[in-house]
Amino acid sequence: LQLQASGGGLVQPGGSLRLSCAVSGFTSDYYYINWFRQAPGKERLGVSCISSIDGRTTYRDSVKGRFTISRDNAKNTVYLQMNSLKPEDTAVYYCAASKYPCSGNYFYNVAYYDYWGQGTLVTVSS
Repeated sequence: LQLQASGGGLVQPGGSLRLSCAVSGFTSDYYYINWFRQAPGKERLGVSCISSIDGRTTYRDSVKGRFTISRDNAKNTVYLQMNSLKPEDTAVYYCAASKYPCSGNYFYNVAYYDYWGQGTLVTVSS
């Protein structure tokens, strides 16, 4: 399974970006795709997760109402639409795949994710 993240860039506060995670190859049971982010000197944090089985989504509190995760099964791509961006959203964003549902500790713990994209940098600054 290979994941390719793209779509990062420089945006002003209040602006929008859409990240893409292209998924190729097939490995059974890896139905859950999560976007993580890592700011300089900080731990990698779960941001938003989606199930390929039923489309259920999970968001960390700080992005609820601003970020939307979605998937296009025909294109094998997961998107993260980020609106009303804030400077504290600045980070490298990674997509990752897991066999475990997007809930509880599975959502936050990087140890449950076996496949990772290379990361895309999002900078929110005026």
